[in-house]
Amino acid sequence: MAFSERIARLKSSLIREILAAAQRPEVMSFAGGLPAEPMLPKVDWSDMPASMGQYGMSEGEPALRELIAAEARSLGVNCEASQVLIVSGSQQTLDLASKLFIDPGTEVLLEAPTYLAALQAFQLFGADCIAVPQENDGPQIDALRQRLQQHKPAFAYLIPTFQNPSAVRYSEAKRDAVAALLDEFGVTLIEDEPYRELVFDAGSATPIVSRLRKASWIYTGTVSKTLLPGLRVGYLIATPDLFPHLLRLKQSADLHTNRIGQWQALQWLGSERMNAHLAQLRDFYRVRRDAMQDVLQEHFSDLADWQVPQGGLFFWLALKKPLDTRTLLDEALAQNVAFMPGEPFFIDPDNNPGYLRLNFSHVSPDKLNEGIKRLAQVVRQAVEGL
Repeated sequence: MAFSERIARLKSSLIREILAAAQRPEVMSFAGGLPAEPMLPKVDWSDMPASMGQYGMSEGEPALRELIAAEARSLGVNCEASQVLIVSGSQQTLDLASKLFIDPGTEVLLEAPTYLAALQAFQLFGADCIAVPQENDGPQIDALRQRLQQHKPAFAYLIPTFQNPSAVRYSEAKRDAVAALLDEFGVTLIEDEPYRELVFDAGSATPIVSRLRKASWIYTGTVSKTLLPGLRVGYLIATPDLFPHLLRLKQSADLHTNRIGQWQALQWLGSERMNAHLAQLRDFYRVRRDAMQDVLQEHFSDLADWQVPQGGLFFWLALKKPLDTRTLLDEALAQNVAFMPGEPFFIDPDNNPGYLRLNFSHVSPDKLNEGIKRLAQVVRQAVEGL
């Protein structure tokens, strides 16, 4: 059977395989980015108009687009509702952008590490990915300038607020510096902000796209981390030179995002009910983050280094004695513990051993200590065997 040449680049998703293994009820999973089920809000469908069952506009529901544009403007993003496209989760933004920009050999600039599913999407379309090392407050600016001088990437894909997987939040200075460089070299920015609302400590920073003066951009977000991931409702906002192309690609992909999910999102976004829900969500996750920090200090302090995340859903651990953490998966699962190895988050995974991404939102506190203790034992045995 003859498939497209793209299929040869289609990699199995390690995270999907791990999550499938973690479905067993006895498994304590720190692997996925799953919201905590006790914090999924109860939703009411009783007032939904019957018309929501009909086909809709490819752009999305007009009232939802207006609301998202208004919230973006409050963050300093210069945009109108006509620049907002409702997508099937922000993952679809990555697919549409890939179709718009990437041919085999197209250069794309990414953080190292970066979001695994973005890396997979770009590589599926044949991108030649270029990495910029990450520091505790954002990318290395000298390295970024060097990459931009040496290459001509079609776009830079960045996650500046509680980055997945590293949990880094770019400083104001780094955001300014990144924007200045992208303007200088005329490189389009795709800014992904699924975790912006999940902030636990003081401080915030406006999006990088609000600082751009010349470069084109796509800004994308979702309700998956704050409301219900099952709605599959996200959005992108794009500069006018990009929007018409993205709209046509959206229309050819699935006509429009499901209107039922859009209607439910519209009942929540910007409301007092949503503000109260977000406050509860932040408090809930802050408690779980702090509990994870305490347990990690007890069991991992001699094994790894990490920064306490100021938001998002993950801890990012760097082993003091690096080893390929993918080799630990089978033993961890045998101990009924799942985690996400760090190597797949890098363009060149074999040259970046020794990282673990641990989710703190999903495992209940009564199982947290035992799960981290078992994982530490697996890591310790492997390190001692080096």
